[in-house]
Amino acid sequence: MENRVDKLKNALDDNEALLIKSDANRFYISGFHSSAGIVFITKKNAYFLIDFRYFEKAKAEVKHLDVIMLEKTFFQLNQICEKENVKTVYTECDKISLNDFFTYKKNLKAELSADNKFGKLLAELRSVKSKTEIEKIKSAQEITDKTFSYILDRISVGRTEKEIALDMEFYLRQLGSEGVSFDFIVVSGKNSSLPHGVPTDKKIENGDFVTMDFGAVYGGYHSDMTRTVAVGQATDEQRHIYETVIKAQEIAFKQIRPGAVCKDVDKAARDLIDGAGYKGCFGHGLGHSVGIEIHEDPAFNTRCETILESGMVITVEPGIYVENKFGVRIEDMIIVDGVSFENITKSPKELIIL
Repeated sequence: MENRVDKLKNALDDNEALLIKSDANRFYISGFHSSAGIVFITKKNAYFLIDFRYFEKAKAEVKHLDVIMLEKTFFQLNQICEKENVKTVYTECDKISLNDFFTYKKNLKAELSADNKFGKLLAELRSVKSKTEIEKIKSAQEITDKTFSYILDRISVGRTEKEIALDMEFYLRQLGSEGVSFDFIVVSGKNSSLPHGVPTDKKIENGDFVTMDFGAVYGGYHSDMTRTVAVGQATDEQRHIYETVIKAQEIAFKQIRPGAVCKDVDKAARDLIDGAGYKGCFGHGLGHSVGIEIHEDPAFNTRCETILESGMVITVEPGIYVENKFGVRIEDMIIVDGVSFENITKSPKELIIL
């Protein structure tokens, strides 16, 4: 984490500082979980201002930042600015509210810049994961895979979507997850045509597809996977669409390597789905980066021109959604490596009929 601070210091000129307030970036730089606090970095020093609730723990755990008890926010920040002759302060303009921005702009004696260059730099730094970050993501995904294996024996006709979602969450936490990666998606039958549907009191019926999108959190890092299973039986149409989604993921995999452009990976999967007669049935991006937050940059979509680098962790999640009938999504997490990628999602992908 000291290396992260050094990179930010090196990007600052004399008389400049960076104010980090968002939960995700504050954790990325400090390594400390808290619901509040400020990281303030100057050319020479780095400070962590944290209130009484967290101060004792932060002082014991955070060694690469100067930990200060936060009591009078602007008085203390202005003291630092005066001591270090800071004239311009940058912040994460893409992460703070307009109200916060203008509050800081009004109360800081230094000029608060609207230039988001450090917000972009932080996103770039976070897009390539360290070995330690990757190990935490792998641990989160291992919990997620185990939860999928567990729930397969507990999906049956008559159970509701909500019951299955709660069962999954309870088991996932039993395995050591710090929480849920996001609100689980468990949808069945016609509800599975909703890419971001929420679990309801609908009971599972014979012949339903059940789509489950879920993930764990380990060491502050997230996992994300989706599987679709059939209950009782599957029609020829269901099987065909399921296999089309699998083929779309496979063709995307063939594009993934260092130097590939994100939108080209998306295009490969999208072209296959469109060419199979399902144009308009795949309305979301092919994938997104995962880390401290469930959605990070870069992403596999029609617009992202980011070039893949070793260490990026991204989902590959093609889907086909037939309105008012059913949907299928299959999602794995991959880590771009020096040659191609490593798929860290180990759950089976052949069509499972329960």
